[in-house]
Amino acid sequence: MAVTINDIAKMAGVSLATVSRVLNNSGYVKDETRKKVLAVIKELNYTPSAIARSLSKNQTSTIGVIVPDIANPFFGEVIRGISEVADNTNLNIILCDSNESIKKELKSIKALREQRIRGLIISPTSADNDVNSEYLKTLNSLGIPVILVDGQLKYSNFSGIFVDNIKGSYDAVEALIKEGHKKIAIITGRMSSKPAKDRLLGYEKALIMNNIPLDPQYIFYGDYRQESGYNLTKEILSLKEKPTAIFVSNNLMTLGCINALFESNYKIPDDMSLISFDRIDLLNILGLKISHINGPSIELGRIGMNLLLDSLQKPEDLELKKITLTPELVLLGSEKLIK
Repeated sequence: MAVTINDIAKMAGVSLATVSRVLNNSGYVKDETRKKVLAVIKELNYTPSAIARSLSKNQTSTIGVIVPDIANPFFGEVIRGISEVADNTNLNIILCDSNESIKKELKSIKALREQRIRGLIISPTSADNDVNSEYLKTLNSLGIPVILVDGQLKYSNFSGIFVDNIKGSYDAVEALIKEGHKKIAIITGRMSSKPAKDRLLGYEKALIMNNIPLDPQYIFYGDYRQESGYNLTKEILSLKEKPTAIFVSNNLMTLGCINALFESNYKIPDDMSLISFDRIDLLNILGLKISHINGPSIELGRIGMNLLLDSLQKPEDLELKKITLTPELVLLGSEKLIK
């Protein structure tokens, strides 16, 4: 049977209020009485309930973290960065996976609110038209610091840490152009997300700046999932005028793309050149070197958590902070044009 503060009070011969003051280190308690209560607590091996403490203080030592896809290694590294900083504090993490669903994301926000979290770090699924009044109203009603990571929310006013997706995709496509590619296909992410829109914008900008006409037949709209990368690559390979290179807007779709290429007996880069946004460590293990845009995922998590800590430690400081990190282009040979 679990030990309660009633048991401690009876064994120590003091009131419940006295035990509460000792546990919470609040209010005056005689040294002799405090030592007696602490001795009983030790003897009974009592551990205060975090839930009970949160009810008495109307706040917990917990923060919420919401990501769109916990299975994606990119977000796994973001979470790792958050955890590295959180481990040096007294804060715990409740992690939620929205599974790229605005409805599930809203449900997670409401569930975390009921847990009386002290702050929220969120990589939002939604953007632009996906954002409804209930969503923003729920976020704003939390009354706690909210930090955005790798995804902005239109009509919101939250601090956050972001990646320069336009520059990242621009650099990738320009690298292909410098190799001599003129027919370059793109597999975009889900176009309701700001990163996907920015990566498409960077692709278009690179073509325009290098006097290469935009060709709609080479733009394929994906959803960040591996299956869409596979299916859209099959469509690309069925084109009468095939591209010589593909730029894929995230790591999971790149895996699907590679699967489709190999299944169709295409070699990289001999038969098709390829650059991915986000690195895929598994491919290095398999000896497949794919050029990529390396988004600073762990750093996103670290900085996001530090922004949250700053907000918790200085609640009076309401200055909006938006930090943008520049991703790194890593060329490993898959961008080459083999003639």
